[in-house]
Amino acid sequence: MTSSTLNRACGADLYFKCEHLQKVGAFKARGAANAVLQLPEATALVATHSSGNHGAALAWAASERNIRCKVVMPDNAPDAKKRAVAAYGADIVLCQPTLEAREATLAKLVAETGAHVVPPFDDKRIIAGQGTVAQEIIGQCRELGFSPDLLVSPVGGGGLLAGIGLAVSALAPEVKVLGAEPAGADDAQRSFRRGERVTEQEPDTIADGLRTTLGVRNFSLICRHVNDIVTVSEAGILEALSLLWHRTKQWVEPSAAVGLAAVMEHRARFRNKRVVIVLTGGNMDLAAAATMLDGRG
Repeated sequence: MTSSTLNRACGADLYFKCEHLQKVGAFKARGAANAVLQLPEATALVATHSSGNHGAALAWAASERNIRCKVVMPDNAPDAKKRAVAAYGADIVLCQPTLEAREATLAKLVAETGAHVVPPFDDKRIIAGQGTVAQEIIGQCRELGFSPDLLVSPVGGGGLLAGIGLAVSALAPEVKVLGAEPAGADDAQRSFRRGERVTEQEPDTIADGLRTTLGVRNFSLICRHVNDIVTVSEAGILEALSLLWHRTKQWVEPSAAVGLAAVMEHRARFRNKRVVIVLTGGNMDLAAAATMLDGRG
């Protein structure tokens, strides 16, 4: 989709890939489906840790094959995402809101149940599934008769950005791929620019889907196939979120607004360019949205 209002505001031709309209309301359905479809026929239980969208996606994909699902979630995950995971039939196990707690709780759960783990991002099946976002983007742009100059994707754990970078390098290497993340959770940018993976951070951002530390496989692929990673402010995320709600009428979550925020805060890089921005998801609480609009978020 496009918006002439946002094009004028940003001085660029923007094309939005609407993954918030995907199954379970996020791109995560792609990777989860790809992973679950490759499981042995006898698989009875899968498990993962997730802040919400991957958990819902895995629960949905598992239910399609009549496989039970357990999801470890941080206790501060948005209520809307907890409800979504439960609605798709998963059992939720809450833990402290750190990556270490999530991984430790999942390891304990697997030891007790023997569940097959489908990681949220650091997994070849997940990365390949998320890469179909870029495969579709390139095909759709060619149908419209052009090739984008840049493709911008939010980055948290890195499964989506790694998959996009991998796909673009194979299908349209002339397209530049940029990651975007909150300045309050900038481990991906620091990792990318140092050339070594940063594992310690205390994320502070309203973009809850991007608080996770960059995965090992993802970091390696991003270093090889992504051109740069930029950061954005919390004020920029809120401004982009408000514009998407009011100008495009699309119900997206803060993480999904980070790509547009990057274009708005780094205008010189995008001026007069054809830019595809991935709107990654649309799962958030109405009460949280009201708070953000009041300027208290």
